[in-house]
Amino acid sequence: MPSATPEPGPYRIVLGVAGGVAAYKSAELTRLLRARGYEVEPVMTREAARFVGPTTLAALAGRPVRTELFDDPTTPIPHTRLGQGADCVVVAPATAHLIARYALGLADDLLTATLLATRAPVVLCPAMHTEMWESPSVQENLATLGRRGVLVLGPDDGALAGGDEGPGRLVEPEAIAEFVTRVLEGYRGVLTGRRVVVSAGGTREPLDPVRVLTNRSSGRQGAALAEVAARLGARVTLVTTSDRPLAPDVAGAVAVVRVETAAEMAAALEAAFDKADALVMAAAVSDFTLEARPEKIKRRDGAPNLALLPVPDVLAGLAARRRPGQVLVGFAAETTDVEANAQRKLEEKDVDLLVVNDVTAPGAGFDHETNAVTLLERGGRVERVSLRSKAAVAHAVLGRVAWLLDRGAR
Repeated sequence: MPSATPEPGPYRIVLGVAGGVAAYKSAELTRLLRARGYEVEPVMTREAARFVGPTTLAALAGRPVRTELFDDPTTPIPHTRLGQGADCVVVAPATAHLIARYALGLADDLLTATLLATRAPVVLCPAMHTEMWESPSVQENLATLGRRGVLVLGPDDGALAGGDEGPGRLVEPEAIAEFVTRVLEGYRGVLTGRRVVVSAGGTREPLDPVRVLTNRSSGRQGAALAEVAARLGARVTLVTTSDRPLAPDVAGAVAVVRVETAAEMAAALEAAFDKADALVMAAAVSDFTLEARPEKIKRRDGAPNLALLPVPDVLAGLAARRRPGQVLVGFAAETTDVEANAQRKLEEKDVDLLVVNDVTAPGAGFDHETNAVTLLERGGRVERVSLRSKAAVAHAVLGRVAWLLDRGAR
């Protein structure tokens, strides 16, 4: 008789505690996580031990607190074992110092080494004074980690150490425990459970078996949008003309449909559109095509007369058949009168959000690692996103998409 399938064990939570006054709340958080049936592995920085005693956490967790990389002869590589065995890693509190070291990829203590060695979802719960929280360096570090798929919970606004008040207060342990449960149930970000279709690259219209009519789009921005959407929890379909590989951490989570011509792009998008919650049309689709010659055009025959034929507007066609609640995002690459032309396109295309950039600006536009865009929203909202990585631009765009989806678009 075959043996019964063993029941899965309890979820294992690595609870990281960094050195801030709010570390005292880690004791209550440990108790609440244990009350939900989770195993808790406490990992403290040396500074955290100044605020809460390791003996307290060990008693509540039912297992010893780890603080050093090499203090346990039975486990010579504890950070790897902790990271591999975790179902979720939670850092509460996460100080500005811890966040900076994590963003830089440093592994100079057991907690940061564990964070780098895990493939489990990571939740950071920041806690610090308002001035530190609002520091551009802290915000940039959190943005970097967010682009890598790290989840950030909080902080709250309220009473801080020393009698101050403002944003920077650690989220209450009950809320952290509830959030951890959501993560264990599959939550990965603001697009969790959503279906997002992204188009990328420039279409190629054949003139003959050798030559094509195309544009300068590299597909970098579209690929970044697909990667970030996947990290935010979405089920992503990427319709692309580019062979650019996706980042390894999300490559298996994105369904890639490769196309070449505008007609192929349109067919692939039409097939995916009805089930999509959002369409992000980052591809540069040719406005014109032509009747391809069956044989290579020869120089000796003289310059050919090429009769360009208009290509149906893919985005406008999809907008006409959208269902209530779907979010449509268009892109506009402009060279003059950028915002005026974009505003006109926003109205003509009937999209919810238009992402426009000046492709003549330094560091922006086609085939750069960076981009600078303006987000125009139906209703008049305008947001300018300064020059930054295309992944960071994708985060800004998809943040608005998530907000529009939650609002029900229109």
